[in-house]
Amino acid sequence: MRIGGGIVFSGIVLITVSVAVSLWLCSGALRSVALRQRWWEGSLGSLVLKLAAGVVLGASVAQAVTAALLLPALALGWVQLPGGHADYQWSSVLLYWMNTALFLLVWTGLWGGLHGLRRARHSELARLRAEAERSVLERDALRARLNPHFMFNALNNLRALILEDPERARDMVTRLSRTLRQALAHNRSEQDTLAEELAVVDDYLAIEAVHFEQRLQVRQQIDADATQAQLPAMALQLLVENAIKHGIASRPGGGEVQIRATLDNDVLRLQVDNPLPTGSEPTHGHGVGLAYLRAQLGMRGRFVLQPAGDRMQALLEIPQ
Repeated sequence: MRIGGGIVFSGIVLITVSVAVSLWLCSGALRSVALRQRWWEGSLGSLVLKLAAGVVLGASVAQAVTAALLLPALALGWVQLPGGHADYQWSSVLLYWMNTALFLLVWTGLWGGLHGLRRARHSELARLRAEAERSVLERDALRARLNPHFMFNALNNLRALILEDPERARDMVTRLSRTLRQALAHNRSEQDTLAEELAVVDDYLAIEAVHFEQRLQVRQQIDADATQAQLPAMALQLLVENAIKHGIASRPGGGEVQIRATLDNDVLRLQVDNPLPTGSEPTHGHGVGLAYLRAQLGMRGRFVLQPAGDRMQALLEIPQ
């Protein structure tokens, strides 16, 4: 083949096309395997070794495919090379392989670096989104702590008590003050002892008792060795508030809220039961307050809300 006064050997064209196509296919296969098997989720050393192994294998396959096409074509006289034959001595084969491997290595390094940068950027964006969602959740949870219905009822009941029973009104103001201070003072990372949480719940229940009167009955069964166990701040109050809101307030005759706490094998087990709502389907705990509780627990505990007979049972287990 003669072009522009020079000779272009058809064998050279075959080698160039064969190596180029083979490297393109091998690089595509390497990318596919790396992404499908999530090589970037392992250690950096493991990633480098796997990519290097892919380069070695890809270069070997490219040279083997080229030889498998070139040698029969030369033997049949379909293509020509300078000197009329292909040089496949061991030193020449090693040189061919090294040139092919170097080209594939540079390309793989560039692709791997760019993919790593994209993953890092996506991870950072995911972290920022999670931080933003957590901030929204904490803000909504703070709003849930200051339940507007609870505040409205408490203030109305307090106004009525001021003239009817001033002593009880003063006690209610003290309890309401402690409840609000507790709600505002804690951030999501703080822990309380069960004894401290029970003191807060006692204030909360005393305020609610003024509103519900005989409709609200409370029974507590607290093991003495569980009182110093640690749990997320306001966790017990969220469970009790949920029990009153969805169990007591929705029933004309009210009912009994049961609070149990045990410490078994260094696991705090809290259980809050309330009667199921009358004439309605039970809820399954998708409110803001319970979502906040689940976010506080993370992987450190277990929370379950489920019907048990004619009662709704909230179970909280926290390893110590």
